[in-house]
Amino acid sequence: MRFSYALLPDYPLQDSLASIRLADELGFYACYAADETWHKDLWLLFAVAAGQTRNIRLGPSVSPVTLREPTLIAQALATLDELSGGRAEAVLSSGNFGLLAQYGIDWTRTRPLSRVKEALHVVRTLLDEGAITHRGDFYSYDGLFTFARPVQQRVPLKLGAMRGPKSFEAAGELSDGCHHALSYTAEAYAYAVRHIKAGAERAGKDWRSLDIGAWVVFATGHDSRRAKEAARSMVGIYASSMPEEQLRRNGVDPAELKPVVEAIGAGDLARGIELTTPEVAERLSIAGTPDECAEKIRTQIAPSGVNHVICAITDRRLVRAFTGLELDGVADADDQLRLISEHIMPAMA
Repeated sequence: MRFSYALLPDYPLQDSLASIRLADELGFYACYAADETWHKDLWLLFAVAAGQTRNIRLGPSVSPVTLREPTLIAQALATLDELSGGRAEAVLSSGNFGLLAQYGIDWTRTRPLSRVKEALHVVRTLLDEGAITHRGDFYSYDGLFTFARPVQQRVPLKLGAMRGPKSFEAAGELSDGCHHALSYTAEAYAYAVRHIKAGAERAGKDWRSLDIGAWVVFATGHDSRRAKEAARSMVGIYASSMPEEQLRRNGVDPAELKPVVEAIGAGDLARGIELTTPEVAERLSIAGTPDECAEKIRTQIAPSGVNHVICAITDRRLVRAFTGLELDGVADADDQLRLISEHIMPAMA
């Protein structure tokens, strides 16, 4: 089982760089960040981090092809790959629907999966060949070329997926893997992997060779109660982007979350957190002591065939940045990276 760090780049940049260096030293597979306007720019951050690290892989999970033109994603990836000596990779998706709404984009009118599949072809072609001529439904190019060339023979490109089943199947068939965000139950991962496997087999690929990642809200520490409270502070914010089908696969009635989603949608984060019950928060996160977190990964995620856990670490500074709440006694991000390395990684080896 691989373990990676999903960094929300909302800390002071020197602190984020220090955390990426620590994750590299501790043996984490990758550091990912969301390519979203809400946060500091991941491409600039990772360009600097590339020169301060040796082994850790770097890239977006996810980059939104509705907002970022796919040839520019390819250009940035190839540049990051050269800077890092061949350690860049990317996860593509249509984008966070909440963010798209703030851009005045109705995602239901964007044909999201068709757009992502075409964008994947564009990024793959430009990375592999350095030039593209293409006439598609969403993107068109006449002899477009770039001098930005990757070091790796093949830069890994994966798809992000939540709803399914077609998005999971497309990831298995067309890309190098799938990062499935915000699921926590054996049922949810069995569903995702079943469809990833079907897509891979349609393309004549061994599904076990794919990177199948679980992107999870995560908080750990020696004080279980405080870690779970930190996760609760973020669960509603993330859960508001979960499709109803996914909520049900995670044992949550969408009606149970409707007041939370409405409060967060109205900008009342404090009320949204108050309405997120500890029971829902526990269902929609991996949080607690390292032993508790390892047990949930072992019983709910690993049996499906998931081979990669991507920890979106929540600490007191992140909670404060998002909500203004002060949570004393919650382990900071670096301490949580150490706990994952010392206790959870060995338990899942």
